[in-house]
Amino acid sequence: MQPRNMSMSGVVDLAAVKAAQEAKAKAEQARAEAARQGGGGAVTPAALVIDVDEAGFERDVLQRSTEVPVVIDFWAEWCQPCKQLSPVLERLAVEYNGQFVLAKIDVDANQMLMQQFGIQGIPAVFAVVAGQALPLFQGAAPEQQIRATLDQLVQVAEQRFGLTGLTVDPDARADDAEAAPQVPVGPHDALLEAAVQALDAGDLGGAVQAYKNVLSDDPGNTEARLGLSQAELLQRVQDLDPQRVRKEAAEQPGDAEAQIAAADLDLVGGHVEDAFGRLVETVKRTAGEDREAVRLRLLELFEVVGADDPRVTAARRALARALF
Repeated sequence: MQPRNMSMSGVVDLAAVKAAQEAKAKAEQARAEAARQGGGGAVTPAALVIDVDEAGFERDVLQRSTEVPVVIDFWAEWCQPCKQLSPVLERLAVEYNGQFVLAKIDVDANQMLMQQFGIQGIPAVFAVVAGQALPLFQGAAPEQQIRATLDQLVQVAEQRFGLTGLTVDPDARADDAEAAPQVPVGPHDALLEAAVQALDAGDLGGAVQAYKNVLSDDPGNTEARLGLSQAELLQRVQDLDPQRVRKEAAEQPGDAEAQIAAADLDLVGGHVEDAFGRLVETVKRTAGEDREAVRLRLLELFEVVGADDPRVTAARRALARALF
């Protein structure tokens, strides 16, 4: 998926003058209160990345956004592009040292928030400044673009709203590192880490090969099998022209190849039910080798999402009805 760029200039339209004045006042009040208590109000690096749900959204995002910009990462466990983007955002949240807070929202567990923000596909990244929502980008954007967007966000938040960010305790940073549990290294951890690094670098071929190397020694490795199916999906769609693919799929509902390509794009875009439903319907319309190709691709997409996902369970039943 290609990221959709969002201009930071829109933040002025989203935030009324009154909201800006109130945000400045609250930020100054918070800083004064921290100073009065003698403390500086420092936070730990761990506090810069938080998980947020619907119950805590007002406190953790809306109220917090009067003190510091809150960047929201809408993600899901089954979303492979999310697994590329989220670690980058988490690392940058620490690197920016309190200039923004990263709020992670699992869309599967927080459907209402997803609807309120009008999320059409994930990963999707928004910012909230002084209670005002601003779309930043959609898709696994390159780190250079993410940095440029964050720089603009920080600049606008400070100049427009007087939000200078949070103070991070440097001693807490060291304590956190020392307190981190040491996880035993498994026999294939290095290869799995190499695959993840290849994905982060956009080297899909390298990631595919790394996962295959693990599976050659350990065919039952769940993490490698899932990673391979996800990397192969991304590899298949990286050179596709989405407009052309969707046009051909719309014009040729019985064409197995066209529907398979469109289903891959559906899944990468986060439209799981659409991808599954498209292929189940194509199974009904085709026969012979075409039908088998569609069935096999659907099984591959089941692997990408995960066997325990209820959408996979429902699609398996629909596939069985279509076949028999």
